[in-house]
Amino acid sequence: MNILVKAKRTSSILLLSLTVFLSQLQGQEVIITQASEVEWTHLNPKRGDLAPKAGTLWGDRNSDQPTGFLLKPSDGFESPPHIHNVSYRGVVISGLIHNDDPEAAEMWMPAGSFWTQPKGEVHITAAQGTNSLAYIEIEEGPYLVHPSEQAFDSGERPVTVDPSNIVWLTPSDLTWISQSKQSRANASAPAIAYLWGSTGPGELNGSFLKLPAGFSGTLSANSANLRAVVVKGQLTHQVNGKTNASQLAPGSYFSSTGQTEHSLTSKTETTLYLRTEGKYRVSADERSD
Repeated sequence: MNILVKAKRTSSILLLSLTVFLSQLQGQEVIITQASEVEWTHLNPKRGDLAPKAGTLWGDRNSDQPTGFLLKPSDGFESPPHIHNVSYRGVVISGLIHNDDPEAAEMWMPAGSFWTQPKGEVHITAAQGTNSLAYIEIEEGPYLVHPSEQAFDSGERPVTVDPSNIVWLTPSDLTWISQSKQSRANASAPAIAYLWGSTGPGELNGSFLKLPAGFSGTLSANSANLRAVVVKGQLTHQVNGKTNASQLAPGSYFSSTGQTEHSLTSKTETTLYLRTEGKYRVSADERSD
């Protein structure tokens, strides 16, 4: 199920305060894509079935625009040494992924890992596991594969972060998370981990959001584009008054534009990768014993 919901609010002539509030909500757009409904193609058409499959979540990797897509390599896949014309970021969703210099020792990244691959740098990509899956994100396209003989130094350096090295921030560390006393008494708090970019107003950034088992609350953002990919767990998602509740498995995606409040519920610990401009806010619902 791929859902596109557009909502425009009209202002009230009688209530000035309501007019101001509603005018801030004009032009909202919400997109929800289930992992099971992603359309798959070959990442590198020249290699056909020898290449991993790719499923676009947003954008178009064959154009010059930013894009996010899922990467699905087969068990035992290993690419030949190669370079890309653009840099990318990656998040492991399932299975094990290795991405490094051809001469480097194997360092398998499990689910929840984050890495970057600079353009022009020679590397190989390999996978273990029948259900290996990763999310790949580029800031410009098209996404192309070139032979290693065309390598060049862009000045960027790769980054690889294992889940054990992720630094999680909780309500005591930042004001992005709001939680009632009842919530703190009954469940662990949500947590955020910064990955890249700047959280200044209008600045693009990426982060992990970890929701504890039993979480119920909201994710709020006033961003030109908030994009979220489920990395771990099972998420129930709804935009109040605009969509029905959706059950989102790992690899599923949702996005919004403008000031939007997403209702989130997680029965098990759930991790999201979030790409947004500026800050967002996570608020836990009130709970009773």
